[in-house]
Amino acid sequence: MLLNRAWIEARIPHQGRMCLLDEVLDWDAQHIRCRTATHRAPDNPLRSHDRLSIACGIEYAAQTMALHGALAAGAANGAVDTSAGRSSRVGLLASVRDVRLMVLRLDDIESDLICEVTHLAGDRLTALYEFALRDRDRSLLSGRASVILDAGGRLNL
Repeated sequence: MLLNRAWIEARIPHQGRMCLLDEVLDWDAQHIRCRTATHRAPDNPLRSHDRLSIACGIEYAAQTMALHGALAAGAANGAVDTSAGRSSRVGLLASVRDVRLMVLRLDDIESDLICEVTHLAGDRLTALYEFALRDRDRSLLSGRASVILDAGGRLNL
C-alpha cells in the first residue's frame, strides 16, 4: 500500500500546502519515517522573508507524530485504514525539549528531508516522542516532544 501525500492528507488535520509530508517510508508501533520535498517549495506556508527557518522543522516533526498516532490507532483497531477519513482524535503539541538546531534554514537543502519520530512513552492521554530531521547526509534538527491526545474534547477545541 502506497502511503503518499493524498493518503496522509486524509488522516491528519493539515490540508493543502499546510500538509508538509509527501510519503511514509516505513512505520511500526513505535516508529515512523517520512520523506518530503516541501521545504524547497517557494509557496511553503511556513516561509518568512523568503526563507524557511530550521525551527519550522518542529512542525514537520509534529505532523509526523500526528501521522504516527493515526497509523498506530488504526493498527490497534486491527488494520491500517486505507479509506479516507481523518481521525476524530486531536493532538496538541504541549512542549518540545532538548531541541538541537544544526543548520540555519531548510529551504536551501537540495535533497529531500527525512523526518523520523520514535514513540518513547505514553498512555491514552499523552505521548512522548523523540524526533529528528535529516537530509541525505546529516542531521538537521532533533529533540523530544510531549503531545496531549484527544485535546479537542478536553480543551474545547
